[in-house]
Amino acid sequence: MSFLSPRFENGLLSRLSVEDVALLGPLERVELAPHNALEVANRSVESIYFIERGFASVVADDADGGIIEVGLIGPEGMTGLAVVHGVDQTPFSTVVQGGGTAVRVDPEYLRAALADSPSLHQLFMRYAQAFAVQVASTASANGRLLLEQRVARWLLMVGDRLGESFQITHEFLSVMLAVRRAGVTRALQDLEARGLIRTMRGVVAIIDRAGLAEFTNGAYGLAEKEYANLLGPESEAEVVEAKEPKHYRKVNY
Repeated sequence: MSFLSPRFENGLLSRLSVEDVALLGPLERVELAPHNALEVANRSVESIYFIERGFASVVADDADGGIIEVGLIGPEGMTGLAVVHGVDQTPFSTVVQGGGTAVRVDPEYLRAALADSPSLHQLFMRYAQAFAVQVASTASANGRLLLEQRVARWLLMVGDRLGESFQITHEFLSVMLAVRRAGVTRALQDLEARGLIRTMRGVVAIIDRAGLAEFTNGAYGLAEKEYANLLGPESEAEVVEAKEPKHYRKVNY
């Protein structure tokens, strides 16, 4: 009988059998601080991160030397999808935005595991598909939505990963959405006036999730449904008593 690994807080690792987890080699739990670069554009992927708490932004450079967010990764996913696709680098960077923890894996172990385990390969390819839908949805939202709707979608996505209340600055959100700070301020004020969120001292609280999702005019939910459809619920196989295995150690990043 195949057992689940000791309970990870990452949605992908928690779906793997003990045998598949063992194929990933030595695992390190690392602390992730805001602004840490997990991947650098056009450089070889040095480590794979399965985020357990916090979130990271996948960002692209724009023509004016700024950046724009094209994807979010939180406890549901992983970095290093280039490796899953059989290459060793990507034109995008991945940067920690909400600090937390992650399980770090060496890319060479991941490559070997993908080759050795059909079940692990299938799971990670399904996540890659779900993430591709998220990126496409973001591109669609950037092209057709009002700024207020884009902000609403972003808040929902971050809320999925951090909870219904989290710290955020107007400046940071303006950078991620590649818009003026004043526009973000007006958008947040509009959402608050509609009774969808509450803001106070750099904290945003979602108080009407259903209303906020409806306000996005369908832009929120497609990628989330794709993730649920492709990966399904976490396995109901018997769980090994949660304790850190010998190949699992905690380090600072």
